[in-house]
Amino acid sequence: MDAAPHEEWPVPRLARVSGVSEAHFARSFKEAFGVPPHRYLLTRRLERAKALLRDTDLPVTEIAFQTGWNSLGTFGRTFRDVTGESPGALRSRQRAMPHQLDPVPPCFLSAAHRPDLTIAVSEKRRLEADARVNGPEATEVP
Repeated sequence: MDAAPHEEWPVPRLARVSGVSEAHFARSFKEAFGVPPHRYLLTRRLERAKALLRDTDLPVTEIAFQTGWNSLGTFGRTFRDVTGESPGALRSRQRAMPHQLDPVPPCFLSAAHRPDLTIAVSEKRRLEADARVNGPEATEVP
């Protein structure tokens, strides 16, 4: 998944590659990484998209396709839900900031800037919608 995050990685494929049952794979993966396989893959795709937005002049559409999304709309909505800003806004903000992180190894930077996906994106959207309807004190988004 890390080597080819742009590919589709459904649990049946991952289990088959690993030589175990789907249930065992999903359970073991979550134990090992703390998140389900889909959320792990989503994190990796978003990390790659953020790096491409920051370090290249590729159009947002090209970045979306290179990082595994089949729809620009889905990419933009998911990116905004997880990071709190649109891909274009992140690119603008990153380019306006001076970068003096060269001495830090890339693996540490990736870990420090990794999106926090402790809950599913759909659950986050539901909680935010509840907060809008019932008021912010009724439901907090983790």
